Amino acid sequence: MNKYEVMFIAKPLEDEAVKPIIEFVDALLKKNGAQVKKIEPWGKRHLAYPVKKQNDGYYVLVNFDAEPDIIKEIDRVMKIRDEILKHLIVKIDE
Repeated sequence: MNKYEVMFIAKPLEDEAVKPIIEFVDALLKKNGAQVKKIEPWGKRHLAYPVKKQNDGYYVLVNFDAEPDIIKEIDRVMKIRDEILKHLIVKIDE
C-alpha cells in the first residue's frame, strides 16, 4: 500500500453542512479498500480566483493508505460530485 493525501475544496458551507461531504469522501475511500489515517478540516477560505462561480471554499485534507489501482476510481467519483469544487490526490514518498 502507498501513502496518499487528497485535498479537496467543498462549496462554501458552514461546518455542519460540510460534514456529510467529508463523510461521503471517507466512505468512498473505505469502500474502495483505503485505510483513512487522518481527516483535517481546514475551514472556509477565500479562493485566489473563482471556481465554478464560487469565491470561497471549505478546505479539507485527508491522509490515507491505498493500493495504486483505486486512485482512478476515487478521482472519477470526486470529479462528478457537485459539492466538491476541486480536488487533488498526491502520493506521499517516504
